[in-house]
Amino acid sequence: MSWLESLLLGLLQGLTEYLPISSSGHLAIASSLFGIDGEQNMAYTVLVHVATVLSTLVILWKEIIWIFRDLFSRQSWKSYSGLNEGTRYAINIIISMIPVGIVGLFFKDSIEAVFGSGTTVVGCCLLVTAALLTFSYYAKPRNRDHISGWHAFIIGIAQAVAVLPGISRSGSTIATGIILGNRKDKLAQFSFLMVIPPILGEALLDMKDLLDSAGTASAGDGTGTATLVIGFLAAFISGCAACKWMISIVRKGKLIWFGIYCAVAGILTLIFL
Repeated sequence: MSWLESLLLGLLQGLTEYLPISSSGHLAIASSLFGIDGEQNMAYTVLVHVATVLSTLVILWKEIIWIFRDLFSRQSWKSYSGLNEGTRYAINIIISMIPVGIVGLFFKDSIEAVFGSGTTVVGCCLLVTAALLTFSYYAKPRNRDHISGWHAFIIGIAQAVAVLPGISRSGSTIATGIILGNRKDKLAQFSFLMVIPPILGEALLDMKDLLDSAGTASAGDGTGTATLVIGFLAAFISGCAACKWMISIVRKGKLIWFGIYCAVAGILTLIFL
């Protein structure tokens, strides 16, 4: 991988991780165009995913501190309804992780097979993302003030489905939350925070596989340190920008434009790739 490819893929990862257009789908398309084998660049993949997590921590640091402050404050743990807001929020994040955890534990090999099945799957899944974003745009708003545990679980199912390349993680979780009647400004924040543990967990598992592979040096892809640093910085900087931008977009309810983009991208992918 050249430094220019690393820069472009890093920018793409950072932007598409938060914008509802599917980072996995766009990286699959870009890798196909560049002739890059993702498995041979596992170290790079892990690094740019960690970079996007760090961008979330930077942009939403106040919310994260609030959650931990409430989580470790003196309070009653007798019932869910008796907990303070930050602790309920943390529990909801844990609840949202259950579906993707099940998928990762029991269906990892099947999912990896889907990722290696070519860009046809990506094109079809982009069309699914387009339909979901469009449907949420026309859904009747109900503006619930708090995301319930049950809604957190359903949003978590959307996140689990979004492991498929072409289905946007942020798009599917935010759109599902809107359809369930939750407030848009709350959903973007919850969507970005709930993704931190799964991405870090996935990165740790990938790094373990990388270190356990026979001939670790070759499994690391031969990508130079400078190239890895360029990709990391590109993903981090673009991720910070996209995270702030996406929160603003969700509040204004402009997801329909991303639905149109995903529909066009999906059709073009099916026709030309």
